[in-house]
Amino acid sequence: MLIIHDGHEPTIHPTAWIAPNAIISGDVTVGARSRVLWGAVLTAESRASLTIGAECVVMEQAVLRASGQFNLRLGDRVLVGPHAYLTGCEIESHSFLATGTMVFNDARLGVGCVVALGGKVHIRSELPAGTWVPIGHIAYGQPAIIYPPNQAQEVHTLINKDGGFLHYVFGVSAEDDRLAMMDAAMPKYSRMLERHQGDQIIES
Repeated sequence: MLIIHDGHEPTIHPTAWIAPNAIISGDVTVGARSRVLWGAVLTAESRASLTIGAECVVMEQAVLRASGQFNLRLGDRVLVGPHAYLTGCEIESHSFLATGTMVFNDARLGVGCVVALGGKVHIRSELPAGTWVPIGHIAYGQPAIIYPPNQAQEVHTLINKDGGFLHYVFGVSAEDDRLAMMDAAMPKYSRMLERHQGDQIIES
């Protein structure tokens, strides 16, 4: 399904293939010979753009989102596995993101990176070319340090020292408590998503 969002229509290369129940919404470009499989969602919102290079594969039920100041870009020959979640990040060519991968806002992966099953690359993290994130591990930092799952609390603490996820992505005050941060973030996010009420389906 192709959707015009905020006046932006997806651009699909004639040699690309989009599964009938995939959703491509907004300022999204899909490159030559790329494939977007069943149930995947590619959405660009609030002035952001989402670009898929040539000969990429986005597998079943993956979600790729660009929003606000956070564009999303895949280089050529990138594989995004089933149930992966990518938002506002940049993935260079020849990278492999396995099933259940999560890559968050402003993260940058160099050429030929691998994020194994359930691996996570957190906000603002930078992975040099050829970096491997093992199964279930967490990458955080510039350049990223790879933390095992049992050090997730340490990563959480480091992110909070930098203001936290809500502060970085939604611009709410890092000085507020959690309830106040949600009170500030959610109305803002809801207003932005309200713009989908004007979406137009152009192909399904």
